[in-house]
Amino acid sequence: MTIIRSVLLFVLAAVAEIGGAWLIWQGVREHKGLLWVGAGIAALGAYGFVATLQPDANFGRILAAYGGVFVAGSLGWAMAFDKFRPDRYDIAGAVICLIGVAVIMYAPRT
Repeated sequence: MTIIRSVLLFVLAAVAEIGGAWLIWQGVREHKGLLWVGAGIAALGAYGFVATLQPDANFGRILAAYGGVFVAGSLGWAMAFDKFRPDRYDIAGAVICLIGVAVIMYAPRT
């Protein structure tokens, strides 16, 4: 149950951070306005809180592992919202990152 909770929190954090950055990008680069920028800032703030809900108490471990989630999530976001099609190297890199997440967060420790 702890692993499922942790994975769900990583997914929620990725949606908040990647979505927040994307909203700011849309507001500035795509000229959609300050409302989009404000929503992005709020989402990025929410990301900071979501990360604190992880069951592991080690800030460095959580943020290091989240880096791998961010890589894979960013490619997924781009596919869903920007019509990006990853090549085999994008996919291989994302898989390697997610393996790293699993090792960092969920390997048995003594």
